[in-house]
Amino acid sequence: MADRRRSPRGGSCLPKAREARRGGMTTLGAERRRETAVRGSVLVLALVFFLLPLAWTVLASLGVLPDNNTHPPSWRGPITFDHFSEVGVAEPGFWEELATSTVSAAFATTLAIASAFLAAYCLARTRFHGRRLVTQGFLVLASLPAMAYVIPLSDVMRRVHLADTLTGVALAEAAVTAPLAVYVLHGAIAQLSPEWEEAAVLDGAGLFRVMGQVVLPLVGPSVAATAIVLFVINWNLLLVPLVLTSGDVKTVPVAMSDFFTFERELDWPTAAAALVASLVPIALLVAASHRLVERFRLEQGSRDIG
Repeated sequence: MADRRRSPRGGSCLPKAREARRGGMTTLGAERRRETAVRGSVLVLALVFFLLPLAWTVLASLGVLPDNNTHPPSWRGPITFDHFSEVGVAEPGFWEELATSTVSAAFATTLAIASAFLAAYCLARTRFHGRRLVTQGFLVLASLPAMAYVIPLSDVMRRVHLADTLTGVALAEAAVTAPLAVYVLHGAIAQLSPEWEEAAVLDGAGLFRVMGQVVLPLVGPSVAATAIVLFVINWNLLLVPLVLTSGDVKTVPVAMSDFFTFERELDWPTAAAALVASLVPIALLVAASHRLVERFRLEQGSRDIG
């Protein structure tokens, strides 16, 4: 046994093997640290790139603007919240328009998610020729620009007497964003094993009970994440409410376009204050939805463990 552990020169092979393993582990650790540093640097640069315009807008809303007359350029102006009160003067209906955008985006998102969930479940569980083509068709519809929907939706809303109404705007926004929700939720439902649904059917559950009490909790994180994306898209839609309304019903994107198109005397701090105020509902929704998604994940993980 002693001879087998010795090299031909009489030395032991074990220290060399240990040194080789240590060298490999050191190299692997260095590579991992290098990858972590690169990823962290890229993440920091991306955050700076995306957050810099938002930071500039917040500073402008507080009256802090760059002064190009000084060398080097510096920031001028004391911090003030007066520009937020000036928003209602520059655009008298801005706060009503903010409420209109929130309600229409929430209604459109709810309607799009509900209809998309039903359509996605049917596509995932129904066997028919051309199912894959239909699924890809929803992806194509989701890829079309809003301009492709505006003219037919405007004609339909006028025929059903819903033009220039909050309901008409919400229905049109739901029609624009529903195809994306169908495609995303179809992928989430198709990955589920049908055994849970079959067991519920054997227990006497009907179709809607299976979808509501079995399928929906399993794809809850996907539904919540899709709802967040759809709400942001519906909130930012400009062309749809601009064409479907004549001024009685106005959303925040339309109002912001009026700031820069017709309100030439409006200064930048007031416009920035209006933009910051319009971001509050989205920030609150994302914060609340993040907790909801995490709760869904924890419940799903505990269900899988059990």
